[in-house]
Amino acid sequence: MLKQIIQNWKQYCSDDNFVGIGSTRKVYRVLDYVIKVHLHPIGYKQSLNELKVYSSMADKGLDSLLAQTYYVDEFISVQTYYRPLELKDNQSYEIKVVEHQHLIPDLFEEVLEILDKKFDCFDLKDSSNYGLNNDGKLVFTDYGMTKSLYDKEWVPFAEKGIIPQIHFDFCKVCGIEKELRMYGDNDKDKRCYNCGKE
Repeated sequence: MLKQIIQNWKQYCSDDNFVGIGSTRKVYRVLDYVIKVHLHPIGYKQSLNELKVYSSMADKGLDSLLAQTYYVDEFISVQTYYRPLELKDNQSYEIKVVEHQHLIPDLFEEVLEILDKKFDCFDLKDSSNYGLNNDGKLVFTDYGMTKSLYDKEWVPFAEKGIIPQIHFDFCKVCGIEKELRMYGDNDKDKRCYNCGKE
């Protein structure tokens, strides 16, 4: 099935299979896998980082806390699917070890420290970067952004309005206060993804 997904990925990337969208990648679910479509070259770099990080953590026996990255090319990456965490008040939130103890798997803090110190991973505590395994415990699903990639490439593109930043405001179509994708300070189009703005 994995080979078929890789070879025919475009046919699976439909609204029915849509899972989520970030500033550089758009995600679709196919059975037990997700296809991450690269919207920007930074998304490709994130996917390459995920492949590198996963392989290294597998060598250490710590791969159960990360979604397996099976394949990466310039257009897509393919990972294991994990159920996303629900938003709170239509937005993501910070994972806190004490407050979210019921979600924290064994070795979580050790893996967190390795991702931070060895791989320079960025934004490791945002709930949108996790999924839940069958035991209801956290698994890293989005772990490819590094601090240096963020500072040197993502921020300049976001400031120019080329890639979106997430801004919490009311959608002018549905009227719900939620995370909106905003392209630079001069973007006045406050529609959410569901109301037509990508």
